[in-house]
Amino acid sequence: MKTFKDRAAQGDIYIRRIAAIPADAVKKDSENGSHIVAHSETGHHHTIKDSGVQLYQAANDPMIMYLAVDDGAELIHNRSFDTHQPLHISKGFYELRRQREYTPEGWRRVAD
Repeated sequence: MKTFKDRAAQGDIYIRRIAAIPADAVKKDSENGSHIVAHSETGHHHTIKDSGVQLYQAANDPMIMYLAVDDGAELIHNRSFDTHQPLHISKGFYELRRQREYTPEGWRRVAD
């Protein structure tokens, strides 16, 4: 399992430690005991178990979420082949960004 101190990436998700969750962030509910932090077009989502973790959506940007971790968590890529290694997230607050790329038509989400 990978660990990190301040910044990390898993597939098209970029994670960085922050001081606090913004006051205007919107709390998200978990789905079947996990938070989906990145939906995959193929159904191989990036998830975090909801025990001791709360996920928030940025108020004005669908590409940004925030994570509050009470006692450590694992970011898992739910695919049995060609998968990303699990990432341990220690206690704290984090910003999660979907990575973007520029195309002649404009900015778009990176496909993982």
